[in-house]
Amino acid sequence: MNGTGALVRLALHRDRIMIPSWVLSLGMMVASVSSSISALYRTPAERAEFAAGMAGNSSLRALYGPVFDAGLGGLTVWRTTAFGATLTGLMALLLVIRHTREEEESGRLELLGAGAIDRRAPLAAGLITGCVASLAVGLLSALILLSQGTAGALAFGFSLGATGCVYAAVAAVAAQFTESARSANGIAGAVLGLSFLLRAAGDAGSGTVAWLSPLGWAEDVRPYGDERWWVFVLFAALTAALLRAAFVLVEQRDLDASLLPGRPGRSEAGPWLRNAYGLAWRLQRGALWGWASSFVIAGLALGGITQGAAAVVGENKQVAETFRDASGGAGLIDSFLATMIGLLGMVAAVYCVQAVLRLRGEEFSGRAELVLATVVGRLRWAAGHLLVALAGSVLLMLAAGLALGLGYGATTGDVGGQLSRMAEAGLVQLPAVWLVAAFAVLLYGQAPKFAAAGWGLLAVSIAIGLYGPLLKLNGWVTGLSAFTHLPKVPSAQVSAAPLVWLVLLAAALTAAGLSGLRRRDMG
Repeated sequence: MNGTGALVRLALHRDRIMIPSWVLSLGMMVASVSSSISALYRTPAERAEFAAGMAGNSSLRALYGPVFDAGLGGLTVWRTTAFGATLTGLMALLLVIRHTREEEESGRLELLGAGAIDRRAPLAAGLITGCVASLAVGLLSALILLSQGTAGALAFGFSLGATGCVYAAVAAVAAQFTESARSANGIAGAVLGLSFLLRAAGDAGSGTVAWLSPLGWAEDVRPYGDERWWVFVLFAALTAALLRAAFVLVEQRDLDASLLPGRPGRSEAGPWLRNAYGLAWRLQRGALWGWASSFVIAGLALGGITQGAAAVVGENKQVAETFRDASGGAGLIDSFLATMIGLLGMVAAVYCVQAVLRLRGEEFSGRAELVLATVVGRLRWAAGHLLVALAGSVLLMLAAGLALGLGYGATTGDVGGQLSRMAEAGLVQLPAVWLVAAFAVLLYGQAPKFAAAGWGLLAVSIAIGLYGPLLKLNGWVTGLSAFTHLPKVPSAQVSAAPLVWLVLLAAALTAAGLSGLRRRDMG
């Protein structure tokens, strides 16, 4: 595979910010969870009681999976495996498609292909990059838990790394079927989402269905709970089969082609495509509908488990008090709802940053140059994408709030009352979401080469917002996250002052970013 090594070095250089941000963020999640569990459940008896409560709650099993060990290491693994493995898989599939189908779509792969490289080398390089990043997540996670036991830490780390390798291979296959990176991400993301649902359904029930999902395999390695090393044979077999399929498929198609033919567009542009706003909507609508569907499903699921989760939390006085402190000091039900809508707000910020950084992708791919060669100015072109990002975040949080209210209201018989309360709670998250996105606008406008650092700022903001109150960090540290300034609705009353300040700061940063975009050279 001529040229594979050079392409791997190029990919790692291009992702020198993105990959460390992912790895450190996921490692911080493991460390923070371990620290918070250690602080909340100080004795083995308390941990055993907590683990027993988790085992009897099917709603929380669906969310986090089963508990196989009541020690600190076992509870940390239980709390982080489901989401840690899912996020590792997401990172891997995004990296693989970025260095395969996206490179092909932009035309850069055609230039590289003019050199002395094998046609399979780009696919191999993308896979190596995705797997190296996944194994780095596993290694860091294992090192964090090493003090709790070597075998359990290694099993946990390998399970995360192996999961990432599986979804890297899934992305490699998906990249052969479609002409666009967006569609390939959609196919691979749908497989990952289906895997999560199968795991959740299996963990809530008998457990058999979870064996249909690699995310379920990651749990069934059972770190710190009589480790099942033979499960890694399943990871290896599936990864090898998918890799074989990907390399066979890449040899059966031409460069820039796909196994599924692209659908021809209309001969003339419709009214929506005759201005910058319509073009931005056309480019981003598919991703927005996918995010919205995920938010509705997540909201319904979280609303449905609210009563069961609050009952488990209430069994431990210290945990209940910590939960109330982090969520505004009201009852456990409202505190849980406030925490869940806050989590969804942080996820909405991921969408908003992604939508904003689409500007950078359009510019560096050369497509923006074609648009700006017409009567469309820079600010109007950028405003189209920013409007989609801001309006899309409103749609996501409104959908999340309504779905959460519907899920919880259906269990209490008060659907009407909960819909309005949770819709308001969802909309309250928007100023923090917009502020995080505004940092991305600022970086893109003033220093486009460092625009990807917006993901790092987002990761830090989310990490502080999630774990700052639990770890009782200093006020100036927690104040660095926009999410800690939000009223904890519905467990607290809405306060307009912090919301207004967040919106004004977001507007100022956005204006500074657009000012830089207007003055600097494009490309």
